[in-house]
Amino acid sequence: MAEDKGSSLVHLLVIVLGLTAFGFAIAAERRRSTTTLQTDTSSNKTYCVYNSDVASGYGVGAVLFSLSSQSLIMGITKCMCFGRPLAPGSNRAWTIIYFLSSWVTFIVSEACLISGARTYGYHTRYRDIIHADGLSCEALRKGIFIAGAVFVVATTILNVYYYMYFSRATARKVNIPSIGMAGKA
Repeated sequence: MAEDKGSSLVHLLVIVLGLTAFGFAIAAERRRSTTTLQTDTSSNKTYCVYNSDVASGYGVGAVLFSLSSQSLIMGITKCMCFGRPLAPGSNRAWTIIYFLSSWVTFIVSEACLISGARTYGYHTRYRDIIHADGLSCEALRKGIFIAGAVFVVATTILNVYYYMYFSRATARKVNIPSIGMAGKA
């Protein structure tokens, strides 16, 4: 008897959404803005000039696609809490492990991508208002979007395995003991 591996369409959608999020994260890293320090001649204050803000848009796109993938898989499995009970055994154990692991990697990937998009979206205008003359214009350390992309791929892989083991654990009928209310005749 072949074990249930879940719907191929769900696998495909999760993989496509995850790879799209990965692509946006890589694009955000490649399109990071560069800065130069400029001096305002009228007030003699310095400020940072950024050449573009495309990385923020790509970072937000990666966040949204990753969120869509996670929402899809959690919606279909009803977040493992509200659907059919899981049959005892190794499939249930792997389902729980992959469920928790996918949430951990999802939270880390979203944190990386959101912090990257937020930092590139936030540009300082006048640095000496807060007495920050010694600070540079560098907005974000190189690699934050790459870290987010790696965790997006890890989340996608874990979600595929989570759905596969969830389908196996719910495919078998679980015998729930009941108490009969009729007397024996």
